[in-house]
Amino acid sequence: MQLDLSGKVVLVTGAARGIGAAIADAFRAEGCTVVRLDLASDGFPADPDVDLVCDVRDSEATRALAADVERRFGRIDVLVNNAGILAEGLLESMGDDAWDRSFDVNVGGVFRMCKAVIPAMQRQRSGRIINAASFAAIVPSVGSGAYAASKAAVVQLTRVLASELGPYGITVNAYAPGMVPTAMNGFAEMPQAAQDRLLDTLSLRRWETPQDVAQLLVFLASDAAAYLTGALLDISGGKLATQMPQRAYELAAEAPTA
Repeated sequence: MQLDLSGKVVLVTGAARGIGAAIADAFRAEGCTVVRLDLASDGFPADPDVDLVCDVRDSEATRALAADVERRFGRIDVLVNNAGILAEGLLESMGDDAWDRSFDVNVGGVFRMCKAVIPAMQRQRSGRIINAASFAAIVPSVGSGAYAASKAAVVQLTRVLASELGPYGITVNAYAPGMVPTAMNGFAEMPQAAQDRLLDTLSLRRWETPQDVAQLLVFLASDAAAYLTGALLDISGGKLATQMPQRAYELAAEAPTA
């Protein structure tokens, strides 16, 4: 099976670095025209033709951006809502500002970007919207209440949109990455004992890479996924698939070699 995405116009939010940059690169490798969206920062925008500054908290800016992209490229085929922030802390001590900002970016940003591209996709009678959830939306962690709640909201928003946009041939799905080391979470900079404790929760005992996530999104944007909508795809390496996945590695180490 070949995933032919050549010529598709793809928008990726939070695309200046990390997972978003890998997603943009993966779609470019498939022959897509990729418009990277992010806040202005060092090195961004690098290419003014396809790197556009946009704050997903700004309704007017997101609408204007979508209209500009459709005018310049003739259509919008795929929206990847990757932009997000992590607000950490116990709920009892979390300030209103941190809570509100988490929802404004993680949920409100998805809402605004979807609203911005839906008219173009409805006119085309086709489109793919792919929203970043998180494994935290499935099993949250202590100290991640705001983040987990916002990502759970993204899952429900995705499901509602999938039905509302079905009549127009538009699919809407969410994906739940597990543990991808980024500057935001600092996994790779933790002491080795702390890293081992986290890795022991994975059936595939390695850190997830941005490319692992990106390849799933390429599939979701393709015709091969045309009948898949309203789904939350768990791409966490089998995080907590069983109670103690590290036990399989212990048994494998004890097994005699052939």
